[in-house]
Amino acid sequence: MNARVAAALAISALLASSSFTPGHADTTERPTRSLVLPVANANDNRRSAGAMRGDSLFVDLEVRMARWYPEATDSQFVEAPVLGEVGQPPQVPGPMIRVVEGTLIVARLTNALADSTVTWRGLSPKPGTDSIALRPGTSRTVRFVAGAPGTYLYMAEAGHVDRITRERDQLLAAFIIDARGARTDDRVFVLNIWGEPIDSANYRNALAINGRAWPYTERLLATRGDTLRWRIVNGTNRVHPMHLHGFYYRITSRGDGRRDSLFTPRDREDVVTQLMPEFSTMAMTWVASREGNWLFHCHLSFHVMADARFATGVSHDDHMSGDATRHMAGLVLGIDVKPGRVPYRYDRVNPRAMRLFVQEGPRRGRARRALGFVLQQQAVPAADSVAIPGTTLVLTRGQPTDITVINRLAEPTAVHWHGIELESFSDGVAGWSGTANHLAPAIAPGDSFTAHLTLPRAGTFIYHTHLNDVEQLTSGMYGAIVVLEPGTTYHAATDHLFVVGWDGDADPPHLLVNGDSTPAPLVL
Repeated sequence: MNARVAAALAISALLASSSFTPGHADTTERPTRSLVLPVANANDNRRSAGAMRGDSLFVDLEVRMARWYPEATDSQFVEAPVLGEVGQPPQVPGPMIRVVEGTLIVARLTNALADSTVTWRGLSPKPGTDSIALRPGTSRTVRFVAGAPGTYLYMAEAGHVDRITRERDQLLAAFIIDARGARTDDRVFVLNIWGEPIDSANYRNALAINGRAWPYTERLLATRGDTLRWRIVNGTNRVHPMHLHGFYYRITSRGDGRRDSLFTPRDREDVVTQLMPEFSTMAMTWVASREGNWLFHCHLSFHVMADARFATGVSHDDHMSGDATRHMAGLVLGIDVKPGRVPYRYDRVNPRAMRLFVQEGPRRGRARRALGFVLQQQAVPAADSVAIPGTTLVLTRGQPTDITVINRLAEPTAVHWHGIELESFSDGVAGWSGTANHLAPAIAPGDSFTAHLTLPRAGTFIYHTHLNDVEQLTSGMYGAIVVLEPGTTYHAATDHLFVVGWDGDADPPHLLVNGDSTPAPLVL
């Protein structure tokens, strides 16, 4: 007897409000305001801070007030303490330190704030284990030898930080220790969050990867066949399930900021989504085997939906927009994989055809609406019939399958085939999937879209909406995909499937298992 579990979307976080005033400044930490603050640059983590002299790295770091633009440089900003090198523009995230194991690091630390004690953490032979407190206007020099190779982080805290109500994770940076002779052509991406309450009911975030939020994050370029090596630093006090569209990636190490575990080839996992606890790290590698536009993003909807935008003015139209720069925001990276010498071939001989209807029925449960996916079995399903979760799609590994999604809603939608390796145009991100000259549209009311799938591996997967995420998802627009080995059969009586969903926008979430908040006991 097999048990399959399909998790729809793990969602947690505070829903961001749009009632935020332009140019909001963080004044709680700085009673005395300077007339002009330096602008903090977005740090792409391509170079190490400091200068090498012989076998030693000398670095001069400071905490100072700066103006940080997490989105457009002419848009809204935060005035807050940030890290930087003395004599250079401050940065978010802070200056990366990258050295070879055994390097002597001589770091001069300065608190350039006028009124707050700064506590430095992470600058020691065992990163994350130390604590150095500096009063306003004071400095201290630390010397230590870089220890075990891995991905670490260092940070500073200005004054008392209540991480429950106020986030100041812009004061954090990557600390990389390379093994001797190791490759150093990987990219480093640091997640940072600044946030605080606007009033008793609303909270506001600036969510950034390497100092910028989508659509202002760096566009990553690759050529089909390239192997990409990334290090991810979760520099925030929140968990983030990091999801790669269209590909599996291999985890080569994982760390908690204090220690890093390098995996042997036998122990490396292939995943499409990896949950990263707060202040954790991971190293990953993946092969860009198919051209087109792809995404790497946090899979918490509140961290990538339009309401995650720092600037004000998010409207209902943004959530419904077929423009990917409008219906997404926050912790998202865009990847453009160019064709190789020989274009990728999609062999599609005698594809199986399926018709999947998107429908709305009578309201049920706590959700505002009842939306769902209904597979046409024989006759066309009634327009108000809804299955929550959506019909389980039972497919076969290696069999080309064309799924035509017919939208019977009064609003647009899109469908992402989560964990499925496929062509970019079918990936389901409206206004992004495909190529620059051929982008997939949102599925308009009364219209349809055909996704071309050829499943390369058996397993249990999910499909879900990728537009107006919270309302459509919590109303039921998700379902399971079971991909069988050729010649095998799915038996619902013994092959148990559990689909976990979310009913409504309550915080904490009201969870459902197979569409029910109180499912009956299962007798095995």
